[in-house]
Amino acid sequence: MDKLTYLSNADSGYIDSLYQAYKEDPNSVDASWQKFFEGFDFGQTYGGETIAEQTPDHTIKEIKVLNMIHGYRDRGHLFTETNPVRERRKYFPGKELETFGLSEADMETVFNAGVEIGLGPAKLKDIRQFIEDTYCRSIGAEFRYIRHPEKIKFLQDRMEADRNTPNFPIESKKRILKKLNEAVIFESFLGTKFLGQKRFSLEGAESLIPALDSVIQKGSSLGIEEFVVGMAHRGRLNVLSNIMGKPYKTIFSEFEGKMYEADPETQFGGDVKYHLGFSSDITSQDGKNIHLSLAPNPSHLETVDGVAEGMVRSKIDMKYGGDSSKIAPILIHGDAAVAAQGIVYETIQMSKLDGYKTGGTIHIVINNQVGFTTNYKDGRSSTYCTDIAKVTLSPVFHVNGDDVEALVYAINLAVEYRQKYKTDVFIDLLGYRRFGHNEADEPKFTQPSLYKLIEKHPNTLAIYVDKLIKQGSIDAEYAKTLEKDFRAILQDRLDAAKAVEEISDERPMFAGAWKGLRPARQSDIGKPVITKVTETLFLELAKEMNTLPKDKKFFRKITKVYEDRLKMIGTDKYDWAMGELMAYATLLNEDYRVRISGQDVQRGTFSHRHAVVTLEDSDETYTPLGKLKGGDKFNIYNSLLSEYAVLAFEYGYASVNPNALTIWEAQFGDFANGAQIVFDQYISSGETKWKRSNGLVMLLPHGMEGQGPEHSSCRIERYLELSANDNIIVANCTTPANYFHLLRRQLHRDFRKPLVVATPKSLLRHPKAVSSIADFTQKAFQEIIDDENVTARSVKRVVLCSGKIYYDLLEKQEADNRKDIALVRVEQLFPIAYDQLEALRKKYAKAEFVWAQEENENMGAWPFYCRKLRDSSLNLRVIARPESGSPATGYMKRHLAQQTEIINKVFLL
Repeated sequence: MDKLTYLSNADSGYIDSLYQAYKEDPNSVDASWQKFFEGFDFGQTYGGETIAEQTPDHTIKEIKVLNMIHGYRDRGHLFTETNPVRERRKYFPGKELETFGLSEADMETVFNAGVEIGLGPAKLKDIRQFIEDTYCRSIGAEFRYIRHPEKIKFLQDRMEADRNTPNFPIESKKRILKKLNEAVIFESFLGTKFLGQKRFSLEGAESLIPALDSVIQKGSSLGIEEFVVGMAHRGRLNVLSNIMGKPYKTIFSEFEGKMYEADPETQFGGDVKYHLGFSSDITSQDGKNIHLSLAPNPSHLETVDGVAEGMVRSKIDMKYGGDSSKIAPILIHGDAAVAAQGIVYETIQMSKLDGYKTGGTIHIVINNQVGFTTNYKDGRSSTYCTDIAKVTLSPVFHVNGDDVEALVYAINLAVEYRQKYKTDVFIDLLGYRRFGHNEADEPKFTQPSLYKLIEKHPNTLAIYVDKLIKQGSIDAEYAKTLEKDFRAILQDRLDAAKAVEEISDERPMFAGAWKGLRPARQSDIGKPVITKVTETLFLELAKEMNTLPKDKKFFRKITKVYEDRLKMIGTDKYDWAMGELMAYATLLNEDYRVRISGQDVQRGTFSHRHAVVTLEDSDETYTPLGKLKGGDKFNIYNSLLSEYAVLAFEYGYASVNPNALTIWEAQFGDFANGAQIVFDQYISSGETKWKRSNGLVMLLPHGMEGQGPEHSSCRIERYLELSANDNIIVANCTTPANYFHLLRRQLHRDFRKPLVVATPKSLLRHPKAVSSIADFTQKAFQEIIDDENVTARSVKRVVLCSGKIYYDLLEKQEADNRKDIALVRVEQLFPIAYDQLEALRKKYAKAEFVWAQEENENMGAWPFYCRKLRDSSLNLRVIARPESGSPATGYMKRHLAQQTEIINKVFLL
């Protein structure tokens, strides 16, 4: 806050000393004081007449007027005319003259403080009128907390230059009217033609449509070539049709209950119409092509925030060479959701981080002053629903949704601010919800007084038409013709929709970045994929990425890690970290992008990865993989301490770039439960609902190590429960080479599926969890690994297991020389390799089959396999920990006793 703000009467001596200093050397005082004293000197003559010598009392009042100006800049937003249907809450102190130590008697007095707002010396009444017009009409601006003088000055100068009052040319007004007409009539048409059907109407906030239209036009003039929009269901159909260009015929067909054309190659189940996404190309007024994408979103409100941001970042990296000024995310929130949903905070906290920033987001809040049936006073503790914007010092414009020109003006300024400063900006569109939550509800049950006001309130179109007619910008006939013609278009499209049997999808599933890929068929799932590399290339990359530069000083333990990795080449025993890093190195060499993010992923939670190392005597970092061929496409980011928003972000990133190996790693596997909505609503079901594939990889550390409940299980049963129709891949590998092939397989198929990997902890350094070079250069991914230490005729029991328990069982098998027990590893838990299991049954025809797991019987893979194989000839039974409500004991002794009991039971015949 500058020194001109809120000075008291006791400061007159201080001001005099500043003035004396200014007269000796103007540069010796702050720029704000220079500006004030320039006006003070100039103000000694006003209008050709000399003003009487200023008294000490007058000087003090000058300061009070300055206080008033700054008070309006700081708090004027609290006293605006932004609520279209009801009185605002009262705030103290107010904006009365007495608040600033002034009175009506001062209104005709000329004050030099007018210089501060560009008026020059001016009467108090004119100064007050100026700041009232600027800060207390249809736009309330919150920006003085930004703590960046240039940004504050930019906004202040722009708003005060025209008093936050738009003055659009007639053609712009007609375009605003056209888009507003489309928004209002579209909702009215749906409401009359499809009575009682859910549509989550935009009515009460239809000015969103001309505002979005203006964002696109303004953005185009400022160099933006693409927008990605994320929003919930409120107003989605209107945005789809009147902004994105989704055909009205298609939307009406969906209302008519028509189904999309059947595709025998996919398991397409569809989704309700107000959850669907869309993409299109439009031509801006300046003749430029603008690509628009609306991300699909389920009813989980703000989940799409992270997804949309990830989509934008992916395109920045892939399509725009890192230039975020060419593409912008727009997030459209509800007032209740933006104030209450935790993912909003998580997403906003990503906005300035290197791994996640997208050049600033334009946030638009459709503020209908109620959430479902909950009054805003019960929905938040903050003054505004947008107060979260202060976390990142983002400006907020609160705008009366009935003043469509003010909204367009504010949002144009928001786009300009975003392009200039690459930071978020918020528009709080204050409107109302004309009907109940889903048009079938009765809002008077819970908001009777509010809805009495809404019933009497004219719609935004009627208000704007009346304003334009009074201005002389249009006549009444013009508005009537506009409405009549648009209704005729809608009726024509409805008639056409009624005539079709099925809806044809105008959006190819595999176009753009997905060109060349296709849907997966069931027959593809078990088909081997060539993922091996040549021995020459493998050794070359292994040596290169593990040779640290001699001219940099590394921490001694880091040097040893890399020396040990080089020694693996000689011993031909490659550990887990080497297997993983070699997968990345070989993919980079093939010109694929590799992106990894999550908590502490650069080092790895268990200090195994060390993909980024820090020099000993500085914070300088070195990334060995980044030095390889293709290394410029390797990105690994330690994330903020978020699972929900970060996983959503990475899903979005992978959705628009299928040729990147996009990985999210949880710090511990069960931390993924903080992002379960993303798994449920996007990862497992996105292709079924929206015909949109995704190849995201999720690494979830898993294994019973005696570390307590929260550090034991990734809850693998959850992901298996979500598995059906080959929708995702769930794996738990036991060798570095199999993990290597699994990761490479993600990009070497011509289709994409999400991959959940239960990654190990103790196996990262287990002496037996190693692979030879032949495993990398001569093999492919193995869904099931048979026991090579036994002969089939000697086996009495076949033990199917997965993950780390195999090595516990192997230790017992070798120690007791048990050739009658075969240990078979199920590396890919889903899709189930039925053919391979049947081959095992035939091979071990005389043996019994059991499933062994270290997880509790009601957890792990067993409940899923018990159900899926219940009618098979394997006749499985289980050996596991007893059922429990907690994943593991927190006592090491009890853990060891339980583990020993499981191992002993396996070998007890």
